[in-house]
Amino acid sequence: MRVRLDLAYDGSGFSGWAAQPGLRTVEGVLSDALTTVLRAPQQVRLTVAGRTDAGVHARGQVAHADVDSAAWGSLPGRSDRPASDAAARRLSGVLPSDVVVRRVSVAPEGFDARFSALSRRYRYRILDDPTAADPLRRHDTVLVRDRLDVGAMDQAARGLLGLHDFAAYCKRREGATTVRTLLDYRWDRDPAGVLEATVVADAFCHSMVRALVGAAVRVGQRREATSWPAEVLASGHRDPRVTVMPAHGLCLEEVAYPPDEELAARAEQARAVRSVD
Repeated sequence: MRVRLDLAYDGSGFSGWAAQPGLRTVEGVLSDALTTVLRAPQQVRLTVAGRTDAGVHARGQVAHADVDSAAWGSLPGRSDRPASDAAARRLSGVLPSDVVVRRVSVAPEGFDARFSALSRRYRYRILDDPTAADPLRRHDTVLVRDRLDVGAMDQAARGLLGLHDFAAYCKRREGATTVRTLLDYRWDRDPAGVLEATVVADAFCHSMVRALVGAAVRVGQRREATSWPAEVLASGHRDPRVTVMPAHGLCLEEVAYPPDEELAARAEQARAVRSVD
């Protein structure tokens, strides 16, 4: 049977999501915990909505695992607690403090944490006033020394919306498409003076969000015109002036899914190779 896990984590102490030999990863820690809780004879495998890089955080990550139904049914023991509640409580007892599974549930028919997703929403935090820095937020906020023009950054960001080949903002992976639909990209300054980017797309390729942020920062520093990020996008080539920003300012906030009856169709659609034509 397939179960869905909604989780959050502080990425500071992890080498990203994906399991890697000899490295501490979110997938490795969570897989070990599930294997222990279910007393599974083999390692429980996970599929995730968004494979975050080393240092990237998540508040709204989603994963699924296919587990043995008998092991699932035995989780409550002698209590009358639902298996889903028992799973969440038992996981909290074995997971480290920098990973929290907020909810465990039986996945609807056709659910795939990765391919059924409609969109992923990320937030990126930047502070451009060193005297206003909050030492308690140093692990999720990037400090820059130049005062940034948030209005210019927002204008530049909105020029990138829509269906495009984002090769200029991605690290290429063999056989993987770089065509994405950027649904929302905007910049605001919160009451504390922190600049926050909201970035939403149907999917993201490797380093895409941090590269998009890096292009906007250059505009905010008044080194480039507001049209420049769109010109880079249209070129289709990585521009050395686009900085991939530090990972710790980035957080996966939400993954959105369609109604249950549309999950399988969405997964089939997402698996198709996309183009801009």
